[in-house]
Amino acid sequence: MTYDQTYSKTQQISQAVRKLVPGATYNVRKQKVEWTDKVKTEPTQSQIDAQIATNKAEWENKEYQRKRGPEYPSYADQFDLIYHSGVDAWKAKIKETKDKYPKS
Repeated sequence: MTYDQTYSKTQQISQAVRKLVPGATYNVRKQKVEWTDKVKTEPTQSQIDAQIATNKAEWENKEYQRKRGPEYPSYADQFDLIYHSGVDAWKAKIKETKDKYPKS
């Protein structure tokens, strides 16, 4: 699944504004920012677009994390493996998933 399939344009705009101006008050309607904050300065559209591009790149660079997560054994299973087979067996099991989905 791509970033654009995961997050709607409205969500992308909201995420960008939250990173650019943490704690600001605003609404996003029809893919437009309605600024309601009386203290903080509203970001420009070019700043929002640049932040969306940065967020997208960061999201794409962490694809390996999204793929690894579901494949790791549960914590209970990991602790059980450590208890019964030792840390080296646990490391070998975790390494299987890490090798399957390496960091880029």
